[in-house]
Amino acid sequence: MGPGPSDVAPRVLAALSRPTIGHLDPLFVSLMDDIKLLLQYAFQTKNELTLPVSAPGSAGMEACFVNLLSPGDTAIVCQNGVFGGRMRENVERCGATAIMVEDDWGKPVDPEKVERALRDHPEASVLAFVHAETSTGTRSDAATLCKLAREHDALVIMDTVTSLGGIELKVDEWGADAVYSGSQKCLSCVPGISPVTFSPRAVERIQARKHKVQSWFLDMQLVMGYWGGDSKRAYHHTAPVNTLYALHETLVMLEEEGLENAITRHHRNHKALVAGLEAMGLRMAVDEAWRLPQLNSVCIPEGVDDAGVRTRLLRDFDLEIGAGLGALAGKTWRIGLMGHASRERNVILCLNALETALQADHQKVDSGAALQAAADFYASSIS
Repeated sequence: MGPGPSDVAPRVLAALSRPTIGHLDPLFVSLMDDIKLLLQYAFQTKNELTLPVSAPGSAGMEACFVNLLSPGDTAIVCQNGVFGGRMRENVERCGATAIMVEDDWGKPVDPEKVERALRDHPEASVLAFVHAETSTGTRSDAATLCKLAREHDALVIMDTVTSLGGIELKVDEWGADAVYSGSQKCLSCVPGISPVTFSPRAVERIQARKHKVQSWFLDMQLVMGYWGGDSKRAYHHTAPVNTLYALHETLVMLEEEGLENAITRHHRNHKALVAGLEAMGLRMAVDEAWRLPQLNSVCIPEGVDDAGVRTRLLRDFDLEIGAGLGALAGKTWRIGLMGHASRERNVILCLNALETALQADHQKVDSGAALQAAADFYASSIS
């Protein structure tokens, strides 16, 4: 129950053990087509260029930046946590200039600051932001930010590593242009795959490039030849066949549950967890309107042994929760309720374990209050 990887369902683990076949085998090519359709459903897009990059989410991020930026370009980058900083690194490594829009960690990206930056820098060709900031548990208003970018003729690069499959994400409706995610968060697949999708506007930009993409492996003009829609596939790289079996299975499970139902499940378990944490006397680190239901950031009370509590949870309950990152290190815990791990029994396990660990740390906790609060919420809500 940390910030990822999340628990993997038995069906997905079983898919990994299927016989390995060639990456150009007709059966595998058919699977590729299915994965593309299922990813389009998950992203809520009709983008033709939708595919899983054969590497973790960080490679998906790099694929978006290296294909849409060239030396001398300007990009506006929003940072309200760790991963906005990584976006800046990508911009600069492309030989482009990053104009930073910074907000406090734990706060959403401020659209007024973004609008001002776009107005002050009409040369900017890209607006980049994190939809769901994993380091803080904060959601930003992606629809508004995409709208601002369109008004200023900038393409949007959006990080959805932690949001895909967990909260509302509407790529086409919002008008995002290059969107990347990861397999190991709300999709509950094994790590190592990065779903990406590029809009027609983004594809036009890629095809009009005058400067070679700095990464051969992530050059979408080459990758398109392998993941294209026709029956002839040009060899680009040896795809991770068994990992893509697993991705396919987890996407089938998402479709079976239904995207809206999955989002509702994440919200319901989040609310039960918060009810229990607050009954325990703990405080959430993010305002309610911007909290991520799949990544719950909790303030560590003064005097609590951060590492000691997490160690006890892992040792005594086989339960992992995440530490704070960057500016929030030692100040917050990050409790994941992602994908297969977003279940009522995990909420109860976490609350019981945390209560025990805090009491062992000599903190005053009302025994049973957290479990009762969560139980009361579940009893009053529609399952």
